[in-house]
Amino acid sequence: MLRVVYGGSPQVAATILELLLRDSEMSKATPDEQYEIVGVLTNPPTTRGRHSDLVPTEVEQYARTWNEARGTDIKILCPEHVCAPEREILASLKPDIFICFAYGHILGPKFFSLFKYGGINIHPSLLPKYRGATPINECILNMDEETGCSIQTMALGMDEGDIITCHKYRLTGNENAEYLLRQCSVYGTAMFTQYLRQISRTGVLPPATPQVGEPSYCTKIKKEDGKIDWKLSAEKIDAMIRAYTPWPGCFTTANGLQLRILKGRAASKIAAQDPSITKNTAAVPGTVLDYNKQRGILIQTGDGVLIATELQWQSKKAMDYKSFMNGARNFIGTVLE
Repeated sequence: MLRVVYGGSPQVAATILELLLRDSEMSKATPDEQYEIVGVLTNPPTTRGRHSDLVPTEVEQYARTWNEARGTDIKILCPEHVCAPEREILASLKPDIFICFAYGHILGPKFFSLFKYGGINIHPSLLPKYRGATPINECILNMDEETGCSIQTMALGMDEGDIITCHKYRLTGNENAEYLLRQCSVYGTAMFTQYLRQISRTGVLPPATPQVGEPSYCTKIKKEDGKIDWKLSAEKIDAMIRAYTPWPGCFTTANGLQLRILKGRAASKIAAQDPSITKNTAAVPGTVLDYNKQRGILIQTGDGVLIATELQWQSKKAMDYKSFMNGARNFIGTVLE
């Protein structure tokens, strides 16, 4: 039976772990395709909340829940760095392969030497485009028409491994980062389970080919990246809102108070249905132009009109545009900064 160690940390990685564990149980029905998750690598707990409580990653939480519910003994490691003590524990598991999604660590040759088949990783871009930690955000910000996810062998350099397979899909221009991450997890898990069963059956890794083309790299996202510059075009701000959902979110300032724009779209996207709200005005970028009860709150940008449909004052609940306007009757004419 193929012995697997899984690495990951955020909620989407926990979802993949759940699907892998369930498929590993089903694989027992086909003896020559069996595999089992024997260990989990995830980040250490972090402080969250107003009381700075230590909270485990979603992957650690799910692995512990699975162990308790199923009576299994999956080894859970949560180191700041994978060093000799962790490698010794992993070696005792006699692992065959390491698979990961969003683990967030560069791993060295001593680590990969523990695994008969090395490591396989899901990367949410069409490599070598967008190597790094934020490929989904980058593809939305750049308004790409196509993206996908890659299954690659793991290498010592960041996302430099050979490509086993890619799954491409077209973008409509309405997807946000949260949605695309879920999509990648669905496609990636399906490919993971297929290849784990194949390796268990054949005893060899699937063929992989070197990446072709000039690589590009993601930039690290900072909280302040979500601040809206109203001199940008409506299409660019639309892309920002989608790229930074759920984090860091897009925000502006209205009368000295922080206001988050949770959902919005460029009016040009609905020009065919309602051309009256797509026209530029002479107003200063950031000016709240009008409130359209069918569409949303109209805001002038550097080029075009943005329609805001869900908003949130700092430390308040999120509201749809109608509820927001009921409590902000003098909002029209405000210049957002």
